[in-house]
Amino acid sequence: CPPGKQLALVKTSSAVRTCGFDFGGNIIMFSTDKQMGYQCFVSFFDLRDPSQIENNEPYMKIPCSDSKITSAVWGPLGEFIIAGHENGELNQFSAKSGEQLSNIKEHTKQINDIQTSRDMTMFITASKDNTAKLFDCTSLEHLKTFRTERPVNSAALSPIFDHVVLGGGQEAMDVTTTSTRIGKFEARFFHLAFEEEFGRVKGHFGPINSVAFHPDGKSYSSGGEDGYVRIHYFDPQYFEFEFEA
Repeated sequence: CPPGKQLALVKTSSAVRTCGFDFGGNIIMFSTDKQMGYQCFVSFFDLRDPSQIENNEPYMKIPCSDSKITSAVWGPLGEFIIAGHENGELNQFSAKSGEQLSNIKEHTKQINDIQTSRDMTMFITASKDNTAKLFDCTSLEHLKTFRTERPVNSAALSPIFDHVVLGGGQEAMDVTTTSTRIGKFEARFFHLAFEEEFGRVKGHFGPINSVAFHPDGKSYSSGGEDGYVRIHYFDPQYFEFEFEA
């Protein structure tokens, strides 16, 4: 495996919270935190114009003064980004004009994670309000809600089944006083259409911070506060399972 080579460096005034490439891989966006007297911004760099990186001058910079961005992903075809905020809001921002295209607030607390479906028609959010929610990428219409008893740090959509996996658990600061059973550190599986839980996978000794399905849908991984990344391969029974509503 060849060593990684740094191609460019962009300096910021505060911590970078989210980043991502657009559909074509030509534009990169990232958001910075509201801290140390600096405002939260979303910056857009077009990599086809090397001067933007060299001079640290994005072609567009969107201020977010009300509530900082805690998660963000690109929408279909790179026309806009979808941003989740500390106050539970979701926004669509145009990648061309910076205009706010849509705004909704379905969560009551911070949005920790946003992940899109394989075809990018839908996305799922994970929130500190103990829920994960499914939305339409274009209209931001709220479609489904998946409820738990603890904060949800991450959620992912299966690329081959109507399944959702959620990861979370009790706040990290309370983990030392909580048993693994009470802390709810399992990965939890829900049916996408019926919003009902059908399985749990144990293993982590602290909150799960990130979950992701493999692109072929035959396995998933989870990263936890306990310092471990666990890779799980589904048993044959998983592929034969039929949910009964």
